[in-house]
Amino acid sequence: MKQPLRIGITLGDINGVGPEVALKAARHCARNLESVRLILIGSGSVVREQAKAFKQRAIREWQPSEGRDPGSTVSIWDPNPHLHLSWRPGEIHADASRAAASWIRTAVQACRNGVLDAMVTAPICKEGFHNAGIHFPGHTEMLAELTGTRRFAMMLFGGTLRVVLVTRHIPLARVAKELTKNKILETIRLTCEALPWMGERRARVAVCGLNPHAGDGGKIGREEIGIIAPAIRRARSEGFDVTGPVPSDTVFHQALKRKYDAVIAMYHDQGLGPLKMLAFDFGVNVTLGLPIVRTSPDHGTAFDIAGRNKAESQSMIEAIEWAADLARRKNPWK
Repeated sequence: MKQPLRIGITLGDINGVGPEVALKAARHCARNLESVRLILIGSGSVVREQAKAFKQRAIREWQPSEGRDPGSTVSIWDPNPHLHLSWRPGEIHADASRAAASWIRTAVQACRNGVLDAMVTAPICKEGFHNAGIHFPGHTEMLAELTGTRRFAMMLFGGTLRVVLVTRHIPLARVAKELTKNKILETIRLTCEALPWMGERRARVAVCGLNPHAGDGGKIGREEIGIIAPAIRRARSEGFDVTGPVPSDTVFHQALKRKYDAVIAMYHDQGLGPLKMLAFDFGVNVTLGLPIVRTSPDHGTAFDIAGRNKAESQSMIEAIEWAADLARRKNPWK
């Protein structure tokens, strides 16, 4: 008999909405996904406290030493049950960030040694990470280091729109200096490798220009001529179906009309502004290039509503469902 998939869900910052949406989404997915075990990774005491506060049933606790199959469709794995954490909704605390980072490390190791088949990450607090002396700008870079991955990228998607970023969490003033032909080329390669994994056989990719009107022939900046276009030409020579540079004020409309299967954006808000406008409540993030499956909801800690049982869980549900789908397919980077 085939073993059920085991998907770990790290709780993120316990003072944000991570545990709440993880609890809600896991309950929903347990009813709708076949042959899947959902394992919350984090503080057992905090999960019990939040389940009680939100009038949910208690969750069975599990440790990998008990065997490969947790038995229950939803369980909680507390890697450090002797660690006491206080649930303080809406507050930023370094101890919560240190715990969140340790759960990420646990999940990555579990994916690499076969305890888990995929991982889903609830939101972390970047300010809390900084205060705790954890110097990663986000999950993406941390996961890359933990897995020894040099080629990686963020893909975010909702509905038919897929967006991949060349640069991520850096100041806008640095974007033009950070862009290189090789960075753009690697992002194109990763995107084109990922699309078949996601079920898109054609893999038609559009690459945004950096400047208004994609530079207008060099009149509004020359990054398109000197950096972006050469990367696209090289990608085409390698056999990839790539178009661009395309003005970013039109390309997302074209992608929605199914002219393209993914859009590569030069910087964070260029790509995520359109995506979140269309898919704020159900967007998903998947890290490209990793030898493991990692997805996450496309939202943050939402400290302003933490602890109030108001957080929507659809984005986390989508992330769990995609993690299950991708774990059943051949990972192009494994």
